[in-house]
Amino acid sequence: MSPAQNPIIAAADGAIAATYKRFPIVLVEGSGASVWDSDGRRYTDFVAGIAVCNLGHAHPAVAEAICRQAKRLLHVSNLYYTVPQTELAAWLTAHSFADRVFFCNSGAEANEAALKLVRKYFNDRGETGRRRVVAMERSFHGRTFATLSATGQAKVRQGFEPVLAGFEFVPFNDIEALARAVDDQTAAVVLEPVQGEGGVRPPAPGYLQAVRALCDEAGALLVFDEIQTGIGRTGKLFAHEHFGVRPDIMTLAKALANGLPIGAMLATEKAAAAFGPGSHASTFGGSPIVTAAALEVVKALSGGLIAQAASTGAYFREQLLGLQSRHASVTEIRGLGLLLGMEISRDGDAIVRACMDQGYLINCIQGNILRFVPPLTISRAEIDGLVACLDLLL
Repeated sequence: MSPAQNPIIAAADGAIAATYKRFPIVLVEGSGASVWDSDGRRYTDFVAGIAVCNLGHAHPAVAEAICRQAKRLLHVSNLYYTVPQTELAAWLTAHSFADRVFFCNSGAEANEAALKLVRKYFNDRGETGRRRVVAMERSFHGRTFATLSATGQAKVRQGFEPVLAGFEFVPFNDIEALARAVDDQTAAVVLEPVQGEGGVRPPAPGYLQAVRALCDEAGALLVFDEIQTGIGRTGKLFAHEHFGVRPDIMTLAKALANGLPIGAMLATEKAAAAFGPGSHASTFGGSPIVTAAALEVVKALSGGLIAQAASTGAYFREQLLGLQSRHASVTEIRGLGLLLGMEISRDGDAIVRACMDQGYLINCIQGNILRFVPPLTISRAEIDGLVACLDLLL
């Protein structure tokens, strides 16, 4: 059936806000790294809901946890304690630098919470002049007004000006520029340990350590946005663990519940103390059904999946480097674990569409960077299939 004849596509185009440029397929089923469209065609998925379905599609344990919890308790609000939320918070604090967790429903909400906490922290200390936040060029932190204001991409902010004041941008990996920007009026430095939407750009050696030192010297808070990089994606539970640097605040979302909407802001006790009753809230944040699913995700991570992601990511990187050696159009391979980018000197969107025609779903960012964020369960055989496909298209 052609896209023009598909009733779902026609109905969606007539009723859903056109905020996405969608591909002309209707996905109806998934299993592992495979998805099927309404015409029965199978695709190997190297997008995974944009780094969300780390355990793959329709993971049996996650599906069972959702069904089990749905029969018991879906929602009661955060006026009361619930078991899954408490257990997930305990797991996250036990496996991170953090002492406290605030749950919400998305990455943007988690970053909003982080920015509010930064402001409240310094206001409570009487340092009301500390309001500037230094963020990175090419960064992406969300599409609400505060997170949009913290995002270092003009194209994302276009049409929504004026954005909120108080944000300054410096180039990622330029510690001298950051040193010039950070002073006694700086409240926080906010960055992704590996830039995702900005082009899959890892930090230079020593960069994150120098950022931490600058924040300590100036008395500013360090906020890591690990929404895309966290939950095992880079071959560590959190990407900052590769570099031995601990933030004051960290945000998570995407893969934490393998597809159910969740966000989390983690903080040290010192920082988190600024949030008391009534200072911030979320009606649906950390609901029983979402946190029950997330508990299955972290259980899988504890079973060796992170180490598997590291080794599979190294294999995938080697295969992409092989493509670079054979094709002049491939200019750079970068990333960590199973967050990988391939920069090319031609139209990336055309490659994405050609791959889809061959049964592979990939993603293009910044016009010419192919981003690969498959489930952490992806097999080497599935990687080999995509690489063979790319070999013919590049």
